[in-house]
Amino acid sequence: MTDPARGERVELRTLDTETVDPAGSRLDRMSALELAAAMNAGDQGVAVAVAAHLTEIAAVVEAAAAALADGGRLVYVGAGTAGRLGVLDAAECPPTFDTEPWQVQGHIAGGRDALVDAVEGAEDDSAAGAALVTELHIGAGDVLVGISASGRTPYAVGAVAAARLAGATTVGLSCSAGSELGRAAEHPIEVVTGPEFVTGSTRLRAGTAQKLVLNMISTLSMVRIGKTLGNLMVDLRPTNAKLRARAVRIVSLATGEPEQVAADLLESAGGVKPAIITGLTGVDPHVARDELSAAGGRVRDVLDAHGAVPVTEAPAPPRGRP
Repeated sequence: MTDPARGERVELRTLDTETVDPAGSRLDRMSALELAAAMNAGDQGVAVAVAAHLTEIAAVVEAAAAALADGGRLVYVGAGTAGRLGVLDAAECPPTFDTEPWQVQGHIAGGRDALVDAVEGAEDDSAAGAALVTELHIGAGDVLVGISASGRTPYAVGAVAAARLAGATTVGLSCSAGSELGRAAEHPIEVVTGPEFVTGSTRLRAGTAQKLVLNMISTLSMVRIGKTLGNLMVDLRPTNAKLRARAVRIVSLATGEPEQVAADLLESAGGVKPAIITGLTGVDPHVARDELSAAGGRVRDVLDAHGAVPVTEAPAPPRGRP
């Protein structure tokens, strides 16, 4: 198949994401239940495939955490499904971790319209990927993650190559071994998930693998910079009824106080973190906020300085005879 946009022949048969599973040759003869069972069975291997790359993922987590802690950015760039997954992961960081919109960004070939409608040809424009890097002033101190299931999407490869030249830390997340994207990046993460349930439909196993890795990069980097207390989401933005209820519950879980007391703490302290500090140490909310600011927002450091331990970490009492 010839790619007119690149003036070259695209050999799909060489891509891991285009391999054909002979076991699926009779899908259109299966019942709905047989189809569901077959698809689910194939998905079982996705997490296993990701597990083979934990060392590479951990290195990216550390780089992203260092960048975010120092005022840098984590930027995702991709096309199609890969681009949408990056935009999704970035969009969920502000309400979950109280990040600013510029700190974690997702960009898709073709712009915002491409989130809901296919923008034909946008993914084939490597110059547009490079131009995005220039437009965003990507450079040293930033981490840019190019995402492409095939590992050959020109838009993502162009962005990664330009970002690396600009001094940024670059990551190539793909589902194809020895990919062009991986070669362009400082940190290749190539999670080979095998044949797709529907041949070549990389929104399936490849998409799931990419979502898992992006979850890890963003979530674990936030944990590393103090956005959680244990596994409690202490930096969430309580912007709706559900999140306000969650904030109260988090304060209650950490302090051991009833939810009504936790709600009062939250109101007087003006945030989940100072409410937890006040509830566990007894210091005035103003003092809690000052100490939190001095600790760079790390509630763990403030609690450690007071010798305080969240109730969620207290050892369970010994079980006695009934």
